[in-house]
Amino acid sequence: MTERHLKEQEIKIARYRLLEQEVTDPFAACLLHAVVAELEADLQKERDIEESNCRIGTPS
Repeated sequence: MTERHLKEQEIKIARYRLLEQEVTDPFAACLLHAVVAELEADLQKERDIEESNCRIGTPS
């Protein structure tokens, strides 16, 4: 994943977090919370892969 793609993912997460705060329907808030959690987990996984690739000198 490129640095640009990681930044786009961070922006997407920020938008969903904002929606989560603004929504008034508890069910919608719960769904948005789940989406944010999944996106954050995916982003962290990608960062971990990038970090391990940097340690062993493998290009991503």
